[in-house]
Amino acid sequence: MNDDFVILGSGMAGLGAAAHLRDEGRTALVFDKKAYAGGHTATHSRDGFVFDEGPHVSFTKVEKIKQLFAQAVENDYLSIDAYIDNYWQGQSIRHPVITNMHGMPRDMVVKCIADFVKAQNAPNPTIANYEDWLVASYGRTYAETFPMQYAWKYHTTRASNMSTDWVGPRLYQAKLDEVLQGALSPESPNIHYVQDYRYPRLGGFAAFLGGLQKATDIRLGHEVVSIDPVQRKLGLSNGTTSDYKGLISSIPLPDLLPMIKGAPRDVLEAAKQLACTSVVLVNLGVAREDLSKASWTYFYDDEFPFSRVSFPRTFSPHVVPAGCGSIQAEVYFSSKYRPLTGSADACIEPTIAGLRKCGVLREDDKIVFQEAMLIPYANIIFDLDRAAAVAKVHAYLDDIGIAYCGRYGDWGYLWSDEAFASGENAAQKTLQRVGR
Repeated sequence: MNDDFVILGSGMAGLGAAAHLRDEGRTALVFDKKAYAGGHTATHSRDGFVFDEGPHVSFTKVEKIKQLFAQAVENDYLSIDAYIDNYWQGQSIRHPVITNMHGMPRDMVVKCIADFVKAQNAPNPTIANYEDWLVASYGRTYAETFPMQYAWKYHTTRASNMSTDWVGPRLYQAKLDEVLQGALSPESPNIHYVQDYRYPRLGGFAAFLGGLQKATDIRLGHEVVSIDPVQRKLGLSNGTTSDYKGLISSIPLPDLLPMIKGAPRDVLEAAKQLACTSVVLVNLGVAREDLSKASWTYFYDDEFPFSRVSFPRTFSPHVVPAGCGSIQAEVYFSSKYRPLTGSADACIEPTIAGLRKCGVLREDDKIVFQEAMLIPYANIIFDLDRAAAVAKVHAYLDDIGIAYCGRYGDWGYLWSDEAFASGENAAQKTLQRVGR
């Protein structure tokens, strides 16, 4: 096979790269080792239930992405007001907790507010890591009870071992009047970064990508196993080769670097330092619709193996059979900090037990479907080794002319629209490098 441009991976970033090349009048082949397209934006149908690979919803403000998604489903999507909550020590608390402390134990609320005021008045705090940032932003009591505990469950490492490069708008930095209002009154404004979202009425999140996939030459079942950056040639697991003029990759960096002929030892070692979580998605189909009013719920207590639980029927009632609801629980691991020692299926029973203990599942609920999906790459861990390792790997890829994009190419915390833009940027960089 021969083509000027080859893209590795058919997720949002790969599709973004292909779309930009198409807009510039160029064609590209997209290789994906899986039997289906979409990367982590894929959707799976199971006995009448529809599950995405994680709770994907579209809350983008980028008009181009909104239009592409809407056109793909012929405007057949739902617009939903997000309700997101937290479960902590037997209480359901609207998200974010910092502005919704009404009803929590009085001594805890007093400590949180006192520490919050103290932190707000601390002069020039030293911020060396994520823990420092959290304490400076919220005060020690709140930071340790909620976001630091969640970081441990979700990122598999302590906040003191994490940088702040990823935070952005993901954690709301409340004002004192908002904290006080939320402590004194059960009524508070919705200030989560997801206030409303769109979701396809039919077909799961993957339906939003249908238009982009149809317009792109995607070769499924094509696993790249070697890259020769001098000869500009790819070797595939099926024994074929492909020449390229420009190469764009969304493959995870720890998988990409060992494929490259002649990659220096120090670069390979840097790639090994990059940490990422894996996630076991426990998908449950339940013979009851009213499982939760929340789109998803965050869990802090260690007694629950999952850190987040989503309820797909709140996205669209058409992702479940009539009279049923569904649950997707996320249980996180990482080879660097918290290895998965057993099978993914071993997570099912503890998850069901935890869901019964917190009241999401009733004792008499009938579970009509259950499965555990192991996703090897989930979220980038922004540990203190990340920045230097990413810089070394990216510098090498720039030198040999391989453009990188997406969550696992940029090795960053990218939402869907950011991943698409990352692909566009990689395509533009490739065009500039090889000439139009």
